[in-house]
Amino acid sequence: MVYGFRPVLMVAEAAAGQQQSTGAGLQMLVVYVLLFAGMWFLLIAPQRKKQKNQIKMIEELKAGDKVVTTSGIVGTISNVKGSRFVLKVSDDTKIEIFRSYIQAKLDKTDKQE
Repeated sequence: MVYGFRPVLMVAEAAAGQQQSTGAGLQMLVVYVLLFAGMWFLLIAPQRKKQKNQIKMIEELKAGDKVVTTSGIVGTISNVKGSRFVLKVSDDTKIEIFRSYIQAKLDKTDKQE
């Protein structure tokens, strides 16, 4: 008679093992979701905020503003031409660059070195 209960115990053990593996899978899913959320708040969100601030700064630029380009050229915007700026870098030199190449706006109080 002891052998008659053996298959029932095996089915019960198999069901318990299935519940454990389902629980472990759910725990891994929670870990992945938490990792993604952490990556979002540490990497993606600050980068998007920085990008929005950069776009806002470029949209607000006007003639007379002193800027630095991504290549390190310092100049004053003398003219705005749609998607480009004309920069005056010295008395006799003007260059035309795209808006996306502006890195920062300098304050008028900043001194050239």
